[in-house]
Amino acid sequence: MNIYSREVKKKLKSALIWSFSIFLLILLFMVMYPGFATDETIFEMVMENYPEVMLKAMGMTGVNLATVIGYFTFCMLFTQICLAVQGSIYGFSILSEEERDMTADFLLTKPIKRSKAFIAKLFAAVTGLVITNAAVWGSTFLTITVFSDGHEYEPVMFVKLLSTLILFQLFFLGIGMLISVLVKKVRSALSYSMGLAFGMYIISATASIIGEDRISYITPFKYFEPNAFVLEGGYDPVMTIICGTVIVVSITTAFFLYNRRNIPTAS
Repeated sequence: MNIYSREVKKKLKSALIWSFSIFLLILLFMVMYPGFATDETIFEMVMENYPEVMLKAMGMTGVNLATVIGYFTFCMLFTQICLAVQGSIYGFSILSEEERDMTADFLLTKPIKRSKAFIAKLFAAVTGLVITNAAVWGSTFLTITVFSDGHEYEPVMFVKLLSTLILFQLFFLGIGMLISVLVKKVRSALSYSMGLAFGMYIISATASIIGEDRISYITPFKYFEPNAFVLEGGYDPVMTIICGTVIVVSITTAFFLYNRRNIPTAS
């Protein structure tokens, strides 16, 4: 039995739905860009009417939103939230679905080690995330090409901005997998996922509002903050290392706990 193929088939429809949804989201934002960019004065007046607290929470301070890259950082925030929810759902469900659906006896009584099943499930989840990641890249360059309205932009900046998305996704995947083997039973992957994704975003927004740098180390929304990337010309390497460390530790710990977990079956 090829577990990887089985899991990829289960994730393919989900990945395509997420990909199409994010494409529509990016398209919705970028189709409005020419209207904003034609009159920067009106755009600035609109922004001045928003409370400063809200602007900080949404990462809309410090960058020129009339530029293509500046405007896209606003769009990127909502894209990140979608990717966080998707990564979390895969993380919480990939190891717990057999236990939740009481079909673990079908999988675990086969002549296959749990370690191999874990690795196959992990790679299947990563495949689903990569499909969505590729859709984000394609959607971004397609829409900025069509709707940049003659404004200049540096493609290299977009490449650098998008290149860390896979790390962002893997953070939520890893944390989701770890929590799923720590709790007794994941009854609803969606509930856990929404809590993790939006919880991390709220922490990031709070850190921006109160200006507390120490909180920034908790959430990947701060590791890969789009407006900070534009202002500083790149992401903080320390934050990137922290993210990578969290991913490795969480997935490795989940691996060992999963191999020792007492998984009930239908019998």
